[in-house]
Amino acid sequence: MLMGLMQHQPLLVSSILRHAARHHGAGEVVSRRDDATIERTTYAALERRARRLARALLALGVVPGERVGTLAMNSDRHLELYYAIMGIGAVCNTINPRLAQDDIAYIADHAEDGILFADPGFAAIVAAVAPKLASTLRHVVIMGDAASLPDIPLPAGIRLHDYETLLAAADEDYAWPNFDENAACGLCYTSGTTGRPKGVLFSHRATVLHAMVTAMGDATAMRATNRVLPVVPMFHVNAWGLPFAAPMAGAALVLPGRHLDPDSLIALLNGERVTNAAGVPTVWLGVLAKLRERGGRLATLQRVMSGGSAFPRSLMAEYARLGVTVSHAWGMTETSPIVTWNSPKPSTLALDSEARLDEQARQGRVVFGVDVRAENETGEAPWDGRTQGNFVVRGHWVASGYYRMPETAIGDDDWFPTGDVGVITPEGFVTLTDRTKDLIKSGGEWISSIAIENIAVAHPDVAEAAAIAIPDPKWGERPLLIVVPRQGRTPEPEAIRAFYHDKVPRWSVPDRVVVVESLPHGATGKILKTELRRIYAR
Repeated sequence: MLMGLMQHQPLLVSSILRHAARHHGAGEVVSRRDDATIERTTYAALERRARRLARALLALGVVPGERVGTLAMNSDRHLELYYAIMGIGAVCNTINPRLAQDDIAYIADHAEDGILFADPGFAAIVAAVAPKLASTLRHVVIMGDAASLPDIPLPAGIRLHDYETLLAAADEDYAWPNFDENAACGLCYTSGTTGRPKGVLFSHRATVLHAMVTAMGDATAMRATNRVLPVVPMFHVNAWGLPFAAPMAGAALVLPGRHLDPDSLIALLNGERVTNAAGVPTVWLGVLAKLRERGGRLATLQRVMSGGSAFPRSLMAEYARLGVTVSHAWGMTETSPIVTWNSPKPSTLALDSEARLDEQARQGRVVFGVDVRAENETGEAPWDGRTQGNFVVRGHWVASGYYRMPETAIGDDDWFPTGDVGVITPEGFVTLTDRTKDLIKSGGEWISSIAIENIAVAHPDVAEAAAIAIPDPKWGERPLLIVVPRQGRTPEPEAIRAFYHDKVPRWSVPDRVVVVESLPHGATGKILKTELRRIYAR
C-alpha cells in the first residue's frame, strides 16, 4: 500500500491549549469564586500557569500514567489542572463531590490516586475520605491560596498544600512533550444508581477527536466570538467536552463554580453576555421557572445544549419564545459523551413550525466518528421511526471496556450496549423512548416513561414529573405518575389524567397521580427512579 506523504503529529490534549494561547491568547476565561467574586484570565495566561502547574506536579513526583484526582467545580484552576495533568502524560481523575463519601473513597482508591486536588469547600469530604486512602495518597492540594488553607487532619504520610503556593514556587519554562496519542488522559467514573461506579479511561486521541467534532457546525458550531457557559460540571464526562472544544475554537469560557441556583445562573448568563450554555434539563427547568416568576429575560443567550435526559417539547417551545434554541444531544460517560446532536437537515427546514418542534424534541442524528444501531430480537431495527430497539454504539471515542475490569473488554468492531431504548427515523434522527430499566410493561404492551413525563410537564400546573412502573395483579405493571407543582399552582390528579386524552392510548394513561414537593435527583441532576420505585412500587 502506498502511504501518504503527510506530517504526523500526535493528537494530544496539550495541543489544544497551546493553539488557544498562540492564536486566541486574548480569549477570556471567566470564573466565579465561592464568594461570588469574578476572576478573569486569558488563554495565554492560563497556558503559562498550566506550565507552572506541570512543573509543580513533576516536583510532587507525578509520573506518566499516574492518576491525579480532582474534587472541584468548574473554574479556571480546574481547567489548569485538566491541561497540566494531561499535558505531562498523567491521568486526570475527575471525582464527583456530590456522590456519597463511600463512593468517593472507592473511586480514589480504585484509581490509585497519588494526589488529590480539592476546592476549599470540599475540605470536609477530603478529611472524611483521606484515612481510607492512606496506602496510595501522598499529597492533598487545596485549590486556593495560603490564607484560605483549611486545617484538615490527614493521616501520617499525606502532606497538605495550597495551590497558589505550589504554583508560585514553580517555573513556567516547561515544554509540553510529545508521546503516544493513545495514552490515557482522563478517568471518569459512571454515577450509576446501582452497583459501584465504573471507570471510563479516555485517551488523548479520542478526546481531541471528540472536541473537534463537538465544535463542528452541526454540533455546537463553536466560534471565537461565542461565550460559552458549561453548567454541566467538569466532573461529569469532562463537561461534555466543552473545556476542550471552546479553547480549540477560541471561544470564551464562563465557569460558574458552585453557584448553580437559577438566580445565580441568570445573573451570570446576562452579566457575562453568554451566547451558548450547556446543562441537564433540570437546570433549564429551574431557570425557566425563575424567569416566569419575575418576568426576566436572557439578553444574549442563543443556544442551549441539553442532555442527560429528555428535554420536554413544551419547554423547548417556551425557550423558543425567549429567542433561545434548545439542542438535544445524547450520549453517556462511555461515549465521551456525544453520539447524536439535533441539528436540522434540508428536509427539516421544509416542515411547519409544529412539526419542526417535534423533530427538535428528538435526541438528534449521529455525528461523524461514531455510529449507532437499534437492535431487537430480529437484528437491526428498521429506520421507520416506529420499531423500537436497544441502542448500541461504536466509534473513535467509545469505551472498549471499564478501567481495571478486564472482563468487560469488547473488540474494536463490537458494539457497546448503552442501555437505552428507542427508534430511528428514515432521516436518521434518534428518539429515546426509555432506559431499558425504566420501561413499563403493562398487559404485554410497552409504555414509555419518557412519553408520559413529557406530556405531564406540558400541563400548566406541573413543573417536573417522573413516571415509574408499579406492580399490578392484573396487568403485571401499571404507570404511576409523580409530579411537582409549578410555583403558585395546585395540580389536580384527575385533571392531569384527563390531560392525556387523545395524546396516548388509553392503556398508557397513568392510573394514579401523586403530587409531591420535590423529586429526588442524583449526582448529575437526573431523577433517581430507583428511589421512587423504593418508595412507591410496593
